[in-house]
Amino acid sequence: MGVERAVAELGVLIYPGAQMAAVHGLTDLFGVANRIAAEHQAAQLPLLRVSHWQVDGDQMPERVYDSHPGPVGALVAVLIPPSIAGFSEGQAPQGLIRWIRQQHANGATLGGVCVGSILLAESGLLDGRSATTHWTSAKTFAERYPAIRLKADTPIVDDGDLITTAGLMAWSALGLRLVDRLLGPSIATGTARFLVLEHSDSASECGSNFSPILSHGDGSILKVQHWLQSTGAVDVSLAAMAERAGLEERTFLRRFRAATGLKPTEYCQHLRVGKAREMLEFTNSTIDHIAWTVGYQDPSAFRATFKKITGLAPSDYRARFGGTPNAGVARS
Repeated sequence: MGVERAVAELGVLIYPGAQMAAVHGLTDLFGVANRIAAEHQAAQLPLLRVSHWQVDGDQMPERVYDSHPGPVGALVAVLIPPSIAGFSEGQAPQGLIRWIRQQHANGATLGGVCVGSILLAESGLLDGRSATTHWTSAKTFAERYPAIRLKADTPIVDDGDLITTAGLMAWSALGLRLVDRLLGPSIATGTARFLVLEHSDSASECGSNFSPILSHGDGSILKVQHWLQSTGAVDVSLAAMAERAGLEERTFLRRFRAATGLKPTEYCQHLRVGKAREMLEFTNSTIDHIAWTVGYQDPSAFRATFKKITGLAPSDYRARFGGTPNAGVARS
């Protein structure tokens, strides 16, 4: 008797003016990924269930499409497509904003494509975090949301539980990033090849970018994970994490490992190296500066940790995957 596969539900938001090509494109992309996963006959891989959530006025979004109807559970991710017409700041329905915050609090990863990131900004969840958006809205975005670290020249900012992408067609990059997380880099690469999409080789060669488990249902641990993402796990201690969770240290250690599969120290290392990979791919900052930025006072300790996790020295990683001209030269 076959083992029943776990189901990971991905919700795609349909709001007034949403680009329907992105809604259907994401649905097709996840369908292709499911088919490739089935060909691998990997029972341990989850089935990607895609649902569409329609926004109507100030009501909470309602499910209007379901690729695999069944028992309703928590969404693993919510994807916010772009809008060709643009999306005005301050016009987000409050019911939708409440729903977005609720999904995040329940452990969903949130992904905003292009101006879709404005909805995430309106929710307040990006405050103190890094994000990107379409170049045409970068100036107004920076002025309206000064608490967000805008990286307008970066095509994708993967901040663990919050992912933003910059281009109108970047829904494919967001979709592939989630396939990589949920089904692994080889299925993501196969999906990209089938759909003839550009896809970085860094995940398949160096392991997936850090993708924290958020849908474990332990609210105290999820609170700590969201805090670690927002601080970049820079200068945090076990005592501070346990206090944030409201737990005694030994209890916190046990529950953290049960929920995430990692010790808190390992989790912080993966989170920092994930941010370093992004900086090596998309900026010209020196390796020592990157080490300091992601929380390492000692550059040699950073280099050792980076190599242990990715299999490459930071300089080799940048030489292979860096897409920035003059990489390795510090910005003046």
